[in-house]
Amino acid sequence: MKYLVTGGAGFIGSNIVNSLVDAGHGVVVIDNESSDFHEYFHYNDRAKYHKHDICDYDKIKYLFEGVDTVFHCAAEARIQPAIINPLKAVMTNSYGTCSVLQAAREAGVRRVVYSSTSSAYGLVNEIPNVETQPEDCLNPYSVSKVSGEKLCKMYSDLFGLETVVFRYFNVYGKNQPTRGQYAPVIGLFLKQAKENKPLTIVPDGEQRRDFTHVSDVVSANILASTVKMEKYGQVFNIGTGINYSVNELTNFISKDTVMIDPRIGESRETLANINKAKTVLGWKPKVILEQWISEQLNG
Repeated sequence: MKYLVTGGAGFIGSNIVNSLVDAGHGVVVIDNESSDFHEYFHYNDRAKYHKHDICDYDKIKYLFEGVDTVFHCAAEARIQPAIINPLKAVMTNSYGTCSVLQAAREAGVRRVVYSSTSSAYGLVNEIPNVETQPEDCLNPYSVSKVSGEKLCKMYSDLFGLETVVFRYFNVYGKNQPTRGQYAPVIGLFLKQAKENKPLTIVPDGEQRRDFTHVSDVVSANILASTVKMEKYGQVFNIGTGINYSVNELTNFISKDTVMIDPRIGESRETLANINKAKTVLGWKPKVILEQWISEQLNG
């Protein structure tokens, strides 16, 4: 089977690529390698890489020929950088997603699995978040990612392209970014601890997050590429159904901490209701956060 992964040199995409090639599949990767930190690019010599921007439709469309499923991970993927540069976020996450969907449609691709975000739920919805809740987009990142969700549903309803939408909750694990002002908190904390530096906490440390291991995200993607559904364009939460405060997280890693400036536009708490993914996809998370952190610190 032939698959295509956009953003396949990045964090989540590279883990999907590794899983697919380990299973013996042919894999094509599109990635523009736009990160400022080049050590965050991850490659597998059994996949074929093409350095293109997903917004450049004429350059990417031929790569979709003969592909069964597209895993669309390419994105401007953090809240704070999107606030700094809204134009870039909207161009990549909205227009770029339309470019990918149109290329898939024209090439006769069977299915597109779209990586979206729990940021879609914003601040007004009750916890835990369930897929039927209204969107409450508070920043250019969540607005542009939800725009991509709507495009996926439209391509399913109007053009018959099978799409599946995942809202990820605070992903961590292998190949995670560990450097930069807006690196995800677990990777950043582990790096700081290994360098004997204090963990940098945004006040007051009581923010709660549903931390989801990337291997569980990968297994959801693989299942979504094969499971038959009554309706496509559906949204699924991919989390654990358990959350931890940042202060609790530091207790797993190091008690040496320092407060930094607060950030705007971020949720106070994230927590996923994952019943839909369990029921429709037959998926459930397996990795336990405390055990994984202990392995990283003691391995």
